Amino acid sequence: MPRVKEVERHTHRTMQVVNHIRSLIESGTLQPGDKIPPEREFARSLKISRASLRTGIGYMAAMGVMKIRHGVGSFVADGPPQFGTASLSLIGALHGFQSWQMFEARIILESHLAALAAERGKQEHFSALADEVADMFASMNSPADYLIHDLLFHRIVSQASGNPILAAIIETITSALYDARLKTVERSTDMRESAEMHREIYRAIRTRNGKEAHNLMEQHLRMAQIAQGMERPTGRKTSSALHKKKHARTAA
Repeated sequence: MPRVKEVERHTHRTMQVVNHIRSLIESGTLQPGDKIPPEREFARSLKISRASLRTGIGYMAAMGVMKIRHGVGSFVADGPPQFGTASLSLIGALHGFQSWQMFEARIILESHLAALAAERGKQEHFSALADEVADMFASMNSPADYLIHDLLFHRIVSQASGNPILAAIIETITSALYDARLKTVERSTDMRESAEMHREIYRAIRTRNGKEAHNLMEQHLRMAQIAQGMERPTGRKTSSALHKKKHARTAA
């Protein structure tokens, strides 16, 4: 038991460093290429040991977010994005990904996934999609609940595609967008139209009409991008840092 508690404390300190550096990147305090404060000063400000600080920085270096130059110091990565195991939201904060770029990636990939789902989907996928569509219509008065069923619908489409690599990429992108949508979904005015579109996508997939599924998914995502842009209050800027939501860890 003492050993377990020691490991937990070590993990906590590591994540303390990661979260602190992440907050500095997301706020713009640290920019690509910036050198972080000297070890002694940084460890003292976080009230942790220098060993714990090194572990946290090492973790972020493994993610591709930090670069360690021995004898010189530790720097925020300034090269092109390296996806690896890094959180897309953190990479987005570092490299300034915009929501339209995330949507563009979704439209390109997810439209093809819908076509694959029509070709490869199994009855269990079709049944699950039907359930999510029904739940969308049943949750019109609760935008947050509606969003969960929306997200789950897209996750099932990805799974039905039979390509776990593409499904994982979509999961990463849409999870990164989830937090931003959760903040604005209460202002949504197009839920019924959205639910109808999901029902049409489901029907195309169930009837094995890949071309129709592709076109409907593309149309839906383009409409969703416009609608979500209209949900944001006038004058409010959208953060380029899109936080990953643990609650659903779902595709949007």
